[in-house]
Amino acid sequence: MRRRDLLKAAVGGGVPRLMPMATALGMSVAAHGQSAVAGDAWPTRPIHLLVAYPPGGVSDETARALGQHMSTRLKVPVIVENRAGAGGLTALESLARAAPDGHTLAYCAISPLVFVPASSAVPTPDVAPVVSIMDTPVLVLAHPSFKPKNFGAMIAAARRAPGQLRWATSGNATVGHMVLAQVRTAARVDIIHVPYKGGGQQLTDAIGGQFELLSSNVASQQLQFVRQGKLKALAIGSPVRLPVLPDVPTLAELGFPDANLVSTFGLFAPRGVPEDRLRLINTVINEALRMPEIRSKILDVSNLPTGGSSADFAARIAKERDRALRVPAD
Repeated sequence: MRRRDLLKAAVGGGVPRLMPMATALGMSVAAHGQSAVAGDAWPTRPIHLLVAYPPGGVSDETARALGQHMSTRLKVPVIVENRAGAGGLTALESLARAAPDGHTLAYCAISPLVFVPASSAVPTPDVAPVVSIMDTPVLVLAHPSFKPKNFGAMIAAARRAPGQLRWATSGNATVGHMVLAQVRTAARVDIIHVPYKGGGQQLTDAIGGQFELLSSNVASQQLQFVRQGKLKALAIGSPVRLPVLPDVPTLAELGFPDANLVSTFGLFAPRGVPEDRLRLINTVINEALRMPEIRSKILDVSNLPTGGSSADFAARIAKERDRALRVPAD
C-alpha cells in the first residue's frame, strides 16, 4: 500500500495535534476562554463518557466498567454515551467541542488520530491523550473455502493472480487497513482493499464468502467462528502468539514486523482541561486497570490491559503516526 493511497483513503481531516498533558493544559484559557481554575472542587456534576463504538462490544463493555469505577471514586454519576461513526472521529469531534473542564471524556482507539491525512487543511479534533487502556490484537482471517492453508501460501497466491484477492477491513484509516497496507508494501503484492463501515457487516459477509480475506480485531465472536471452522486464522498482529490460538503465528514471525500491529484504545479529554484534573482521571483509570474484575473483562477476550502516564500515551500515538507515514509513496 502506498502512502499517498492510504492517506487519500483515510477519514477526512488533518492529523490532530496530540501533546502530553502538561503542554496541552498550558493553552487552556487561550483555546477556550472558560477553563476552570485548577484546584477548584471537581467534579461538580456528572461526567459524560463518549464511547466511539456501538453498544455491546468489548470496547463498550470495558468503557462502562471503567465508568462505574470512576463514578465510585469521584462520587458523581458517569453517563456513557455511544457516539459511533467515522472510525471514532465522530466521538472525538464531539469531545473537542466540549468545555475543557473534565466533565466530558471520550473512549476511542488511536487509529483516527494516527491515519488521518497529515496534509489536509480541514480542521480535525484537537484532543489531549489521558491514559492508554488496552491493546487489541488484529487477526488476519480467511473464508474456509480459500485454498491457501497459511499466510505464506496466501502471499504466493496473490503473486500468481495480481488484483484477484479481496481483503476486507472495518474501514479506511483503521488498524486493519494499515495491516493490509504494510503487507502489500512489504510483499509487493496487489490485493484489493474492501473497506466496510464497521465490523458487524464485515463479519457477516466474511461468513457468507463475499471476499477471501479480512483483518479484524480479536473478539469473542471472531474466536468462536475460528473454533467452529467458519473462518480460518492465518496470522495475528500481536507481541506474542495468543494462548487461545497457539498455532497462529504473529505477523512479525512471518517476516512482516511493520504489519504486526495492534489496536490501541484509550481515554481522551478536550484540550485545556486543568492538569490536576487530568492527573486524577489518569490515576483513577490506572487503579481500575489493576482491579481483577476489570482486568478479566479485557484478558478474557485476549486483549491486553495497558495504562501508564499521559505522556507515554501521547508518545505511543506519535510513534504509530510516524510508522503510518513511512508507508512508501509512489
